[in-house]
Amino acid sequence: MTSWVGRSATEIAAAVREKRATPREVVAEHLDRIERLDERVGAFRVVRARAALAEADEVASRADLAELPLAGVPVAVKDNLPVRGESTLVGSAATPDTPAAEDHVTVARLRAAGAVVVGLTNVPELCVFGTTEGVHGTARNPWDLTRTAGGSSGGSGAAVAAGFTPIALGNDGMGSLRIPAANCGLVTIKPGHGVVPAGIGDGDWFGMSENGPLATTVEDARLMLAVLADTGPETVRPPEPAARSIAVSLRSPLAGITITRPYTAAARDAAGVLIKAGHQVRRADPPYPLSLSTTSLAHWTAGTAVDAQGLDPRLLDRRTRVHAAIGRRFLNTVRTSDSRDRLRRRMEPFFAEYDVLLTPALARRSPRSVAWHERGWLANILANTNYSPLTPPWNLTGWPAMSVPFGTLPSGAPTAVQLVGRPGSEALLLAVAGQLETLHPWRRTAPLD
Repeated sequence: MTSWVGRSATEIAAAVREKRATPREVVAEHLDRIERLDERVGAFRVVRARAALAEADEVASRADLAELPLAGVPVAVKDNLPVRGESTLVGSAATPDTPAAEDHVTVARLRAAGAVVVGLTNVPELCVFGTTEGVHGTARNPWDLTRTAGGSSGGSGAAVAAGFTPIALGNDGMGSLRIPAANCGLVTIKPGHGVVPAGIGDGDWFGMSENGPLATTVEDARLMLAVLADTGPETVRPPEPAARSIAVSLRSPLAGITITRPYTAAARDAAGVLIKAGHQVRRADPPYPLSLSTTSLAHWTAGTAVDAQGLDPRLLDRRTRVHAAIGRRFLNTVRTSDSRDRLRRRMEPFFAEYDVLLTPALARRSPRSVAWHERGWLANILANTNYSPLTPPWNLTGWPAMSVPFGTLPSGAPTAVQLVGRPGSEALLLAVAGQLETLHPWRRTAPLD
């Protein structure tokens, strides 16, 4: 009997289209793995076992089965995007437990492409922080269960790394796709603004949040991005092979934060791989302004302040209440400031000189998996900022950025690098990531069994 756990979405969909597998057997095998192992990992808030099997049968009966790009592929959805018939709790006890009447547009596109939603994944409350724990569950890194999977798409990242689903849907407002991907050894791309419909919370954190894929291969990330963007796969196919100008920076965008050796080594080694692939690679730091820390904090907290409006503060975690309260003081500034436009203008000459920026994805390994939601706001801010200072600038600019697995920590957990490009460079970033994958492949699924 062929096992479909650990196979890529591309492989599964091809097998289902060609009648070498049925959607039901593929989904059932993944549901069995979730039932056996998720108590240790904590990826899911809700597992839709019966509904998913019924939906798998519906996919099998579709007249267009042979044309579906994600035929029969199990997918996990982050619990801040509506899934028809399920509540969207966003990691909080303060949000209404009311089933959604309709799928979010990205969920609808995945289903139209033949994917089967097996469950909703855990997130930190209101998707604020870079660790995932709270009243609905704790998502741990399947490669090192003593560590957090990251956040805020932590449950989605854990689900894919654990082999519970080959792909998952998440979103990224300050690094919330790239952080768990980097922790869990996954490929992700935060698309540039407007490439994929957002509709995340109330205002998408002032337009900084983007929906995107979590996957174990570059091809799966490319395929899922094409589905989410509702374009043909050719629109995110790699450009013709050519030498590109790539800048390597080991500097933290936020002043005073040190990037530890495993992550600087990952970036240096990835640069060496790209040199061998024929690219022109140079050390160069983007012109990060000193004000970036303040700008990031203002937008981060103000986005939470908007999302917390109308919720009973007594039901929110202390760290969330404080974050929202600080954000309310920044709301007017964020709404009227031109700081993001100034940041884009400041970065444009750098990206006119370099096609791609390569950096470490994180500054250090993820924090321990503990009850961070019960700890104070400052402790959370320091933990988050000290390990993930490299992702926020590209939400502020709205430009595409990826996390790509590269190397390992002494514990055996993955390390990763970040790729950043100018607007419209998603296909180029995927092509460069594909070269890293080909020349320096990674282990795709954590050894939980």
